[in-house]
Amino acid sequence: MLSRPPITIALARFEDLVSRGLRALIDEDESLELVAFDVPLAELPAALSAHAPRVAILNFGSLRSAGEVRELHYAHPGTHLVVLGNRPTPAESSQMLSFGATACLAKTTEGRDVLTAIHLASRGLHVLPTMRSGHDGLVGPELLTPREADVLDLLQQGHSNGEIAASLHVSVETVRTHARHIYRKLGVRTRRELHARR
Repeated sequence: MLSRPPITIALARFEDLVSRGLRALIDEDESLELVAFDVPLAELPAALSAHAPRVAILNFGSLRSAGEVRELHYAHPGTHLVVLGNRPTPAESSQMLSFGATACLAKTTEGRDVLTAIHLASRGLHVLPTMRSGHDGLVGPELLTPREADVLDLLQQGHSNGEIAASLHVSVETVRTHARHIYRKLGVRTRRELHARR
């Protein structure tokens, strides 16, 4: 039987206990290899270029904006991004996924589920947030489409609907429709609220 090369992983800087737990979890799985760990966010692009890991695990709390996930995703398309946060909301998880993360999980996620997410991410498969139980049954976040993510990025940069339409080669009405969908999915009503969430 042919043996597969290990799944290489870069681990961003996390709180000490979280970092130790993730390292122990990765070390216990023989099919995983940690190639970089405790990497500050500012040094992550260089670490991804140097090691070209299959998976990078990011600390949601160290991100200044979701745009940083998008930049890493575009600059390192061969590295799949798993984001771990304290308690990411459905909207935050949706935004991370729409900007290029393969998974967005809570730091309280059980070890076996984190390992499953790493293995799925290494194959390019997305791990959707756990559905939450509500009064009307199970509900979960609605994911932004790739085009909605493009519009969101330009909205957050302060561009007008006309500028966005010209940039994306679509009509102004199409931009308005995407904006309405984005606001609904992210739970905001205005551009001002959208900017406040950055």
